[in-house]
Amino acid sequence: MMPLLFLLLLSLLPHRSFSAHCTTVTTTKTFEKCMSLPSQEASIAWTFHRHNSTLELVFSGTFISPSGWVAWGINPNSPEMTGTRALITFPDPNSGQLVLLPYIIDPTVKLQRSPLLSRPLDIHLVSSSAALYGGRMATVHNGATIQIYATLKLKPNKTKIHNVWNRGLYVQGYSPTIHPTTIADLSSITTIDVLSGVSASGPNSNIRTLKLVHGFMNAISWGVLLPIGAVTARYLRHIQSLGPTWFYVHAGIQLFSFVLGTAGFAIGVHLGELSPGRVYGLHRKLGFAAFFLGSLQTLALLFRPKTTNKFRKYWKSYHHFVGYACVILGVVNVFQGFEVMGEGGSYAKLLYCLCLSTLIGVCVALEVNSWVIFCRKSKEEKLRREGVIRGQEKACGSEHGDRH
Repeated sequence: MMPLLFLLLLSLLPHRSFSAHCTTVTTTKTFEKCMSLPSQEASIAWTFHRHNSTLELVFSGTFISPSGWVAWGINPNSPEMTGTRALITFPDPNSGQLVLLPYIIDPTVKLQRSPLLSRPLDIHLVSSSAALYGGRMATVHNGATIQIYATLKLKPNKTKIHNVWNRGLYVQGYSPTIHPTTIADLSSITTIDVLSGVSASGPNSNIRTLKLVHGFMNAISWGVLLPIGAVTARYLRHIQSLGPTWFYVHAGIQLFSFVLGTAGFAIGVHLGELSPGRVYGLHRKLGFAAFFLGSLQTLALLFRPKTTNKFRKYWKSYHHFVGYACVILGVVNVFQGFEVMGEGGSYAKLLYCLCLSTLIGVCVALEVNSWVIFCRKSKEEKLRREGVIRGQEKACGSEHGDRH
């Protein structure tokens, strides 16, 4: 079990995907520098004319739907989506031809209070265009590569730009709909110094790290340790040679998993405060429910009646019901967390499934062993009772004969 947990930790460590190799050569122009962007198989190439602060660039991205959209933009103030001046390309809903329109991403769009409408940008954009990779015969499809060209004037002595990019599934009229909210889609921001070609991490990298820590801590606590604690209570308590040791093992594992899970839960609440426009309803509700039940289980230790107390049986029923409910909610929410983070088909989820299946296999083996032992003891007890009864009958018969 421990090697699987170690592999799960390694698979959840921050990583970057540079599956799209950048190139300085395009069909229409050759640029001086290029860089692979950390998500969505995107890249950027550019030439910076220092004498007049003019930046020529091309952004390369991919569509995820034939009716979808791809966007690139810069945020003049900070590395975040809100405030981005974006160029968004998509098939014209009337003619089907590729169009490129300017948009300003304001807070109302982030909170989905109003549709995203095209309007002129308040930056010095000299020219812009978009073209599908593959020439005029290319069509928009899932995985199609799009190139967005732009020439803009930067402020004097300003060489750092905050790049923001994303892609979505649908366009309603000329209004792009919200993009997916996986961890890759929410981390599509990077700051680049166009003079040196060096990228700098923005605050979103910290959010990404917090999400990975939150996911790892909760997967281990609620999804692995808590079920292990329940297994120890169910199967070790019947081993008489252990005495009360099983209880201390069970309580120790459960307390440690609850403390670790509480820390992961607190990080999740903090992440919710950092992202007010993104609400993962089901994941959030399951998390609060699991934490509430875990708190009840922990408090139950303080009110544990003695074995001779008449309320002991009611406490045991409550403890079992709440404990198993907490385990089920925790495991379900771990899987929900993988979906939220966009890791539904990842090695991390596969390793967690291996951990869980190993634990289930151990439980099945222990359950079968318990029933075998139970049936054997029942049979021995039955034979013993029958032997005692027959012995008593023989004794009574002999005594009756003696009397005669």
